[in-house]
Amino acid sequence: MAARAEISNAVQDYAKAIWSLGRRSDEPVSTSALAERLEVSPASVSAMVKRLEEMGLATHERYHGVSLTPAGERVALEVLRHHRLLELYLAEALGMSWDRVHEEAEVLEHAISPELSELIAQKLGNPTHDPHGDPIPTSEGEINEPPTRALAELEPGASGVFVRVSDSDPEMLRYLAGRGIAPGDGFEVMEREPFDGPLTVRFGRDEHVLGGRLTRAMRAAVG
Repeated sequence: MAARAEISNAVQDYAKAIWSLGRRSDEPVSTSALAERLEVSPASVSAMVKRLEEMGLATHERYHGVSLTPAGERVALEVLRHHRLLELYLAEALGMSWDRVHEEAEVLEHAISPELSELIAQKLGNPTHDPHGDPIPTSEGEINEPPTRALAELEPGASGVFVRVSDSDPEMLRYLAGRGIAPGDGFEVMEREPFDGPLTVRFGRDEHVLGGRLTRAMRAAVG
């Protein structure tokens, strides 16, 4: 594996993006998906993927896609651990709202050392999840991701626990917070409108009509 000093912010960003996109499928990640995710040109992706290969962090098969090596996965999970611990620290210790912590953590995740990351973890009681319900990788580079389903997939009568939501859309998070909906809440799907229409979902005593884009971003553990 490349020396830590060689692992730039950009290398960390690419490793994290490849890891995240790779969770959606067993197939290697396409360079076009990487370009879209990181909002860069295909030429920039090609150059950086070549760099990752030279560093032993990724493999790339032309016309097939990019995969992380075990060393690349360690880089991705380390920066992901920093990111999610920072999100939780900003929310719990500093009182920052959950719709703001992602953007701040995106910047700070590159600035902290593993030692500082461990101090933050200890201060927070060695947490297992960030404010959005995403699992925090361990310091050994392991992550526990139990299977979940998108609310959008569920039919009326289905019930479970809302466990996580994408942190990429602050407006979506503000919408949920304004209605008192948070990871850990139990729910039941009451109604489903046809043609990809909204769901009526009961959380506690309150029923909420949730649109398709939101219910696709919300993940649940269904018993």
